[in-house]
Amino acid sequence: MILFRNIPIIQLPFLFLVVLLLDGCWDRVEINDVALITAVGIDKKDDETIEVSAQVYTPKTAGEKMGAESGGGGTGQTFMRSAKGVALADSISGLQSKLPRKVFWGQTDVYIIGEELAKNDIRDHLDFIMRDQGPREHAFVFICKGNAKDVVELLPPLERNSAEVLREMAKSHTGLKVTALDLALMLSDETGAAALPWIEILPPEPGKNKKQTIASMKGTAVFKKNKMIGRIDEKMTPEVLWLTNKMTSGVITITPKESKGIVSFNLIRSHTELIPQVTDGKWRMTVKIEANYKVIQNTTNLSLSKEKFMKIVEKDLSEEIENRVKKTLSLVQKKMNADIFDFAGAFHRGFPKEWIKTKDHWDEIFPQIELKIEAKTKVIRTGLVDEGATRTEKEVRKK
Repeated sequence: MILFRNIPIIQLPFLFLVVLLLDGCWDRVEINDVALITAVGIDKKDDETIEVSAQVYTPKTAGEKMGAESGGGGTGQTFMRSAKGVALADSISGLQSKLPRKVFWGQTDVYIIGEELAKNDIRDHLDFIMRDQGPREHAFVFICKGNAKDVVELLPPLERNSAEVLREMAKSHTGLKVTALDLALMLSDETGAAALPWIEILPPEPGKNKKQTIASMKGTAVFKKNKMIGRIDEKMTPEVLWLTNKMTSGVITITPKESKGIVSFNLIRSHTELIPQVTDGKWRMTVKIEANYKVIQNTTNLSLSKEKFMKIVEKDLSEEIENRVKKTLSLVQKKMNADIFDFAGAFHRGFPKEWIKTKDHWDEIFPQIELKIEAKTKVIRTGLVDEGATRTEKEVRKK
């Protein structure tokens, strides 16, 4: 009774009752009994049917050999199973009937939507992901060229499966990073506009199987009213990150007006602010970008240790960013008329009365908004050398 020395006698019966009610791990599921879904591809088959392709990973048990369909690394087997249905829930149910192990969604990294399905209404399929307790709402969403099934069944040479490849690409900030929850919030917004990463399958290495390759980010898919209406190419995608305040890394190269050669910069940090204004019935938006950079290459003869030349390259860098952002904004605003940068939210917060009066006519207002881009850059590091690393003292311009 030493364990119960400090417990009042009157409480002991309740303590024993609690112990009797503990059932232990009665509902535990052994890892050998589950099929881990790492990626899900969704394709349109016809007007009434979709096809779900699941990338399944089964952990390797003691004495079990590696499956022939496995990808790069890992201690298990990766393979694909597909099922058709009239809805995503229906297809998932059919998928379970093709697997001897219980489907487990806790390791799902990515959802991939095929091009044809993306051009139709994707909202109903997203409803299942957000409503059911199985699918992960924080898994990343991608739109792919062609069929999602082709991406799911890839066997990358380095990673365990294609889900790991896409997950790491999303985390590396080379393109947009959008989760199922992010997408649901964008589609439920008043404008119904969304931007998602666009991926394409790269050609395999010579002599390799066509499946032994990866899918890579190649731009941005633009959605309006739950349908994909267009695409922004890979070169203009960094500007989408600028405008959504999601730019965290990236290299930009300029040719200074004062010298031949180029200067390349790597982003350290940045911040983008949307400043709305409504005066005399005119809607204006100022996009303010502030960014700090470091120099990673300089083939000019300019000595960037001198304030005069540093100000020159900073001015040229700011102008380059402004021109790129203007070009992307023009495409999205004038040609696509899709508010993927949430200008509506900025006006709603800044001018709620004006917004309430005109929100039903946003499609007419958005293309007419007057834009002003202000980029302010600061180079805070010049690298390990102040002067030209491969130039003589006489070649470096200091005045």
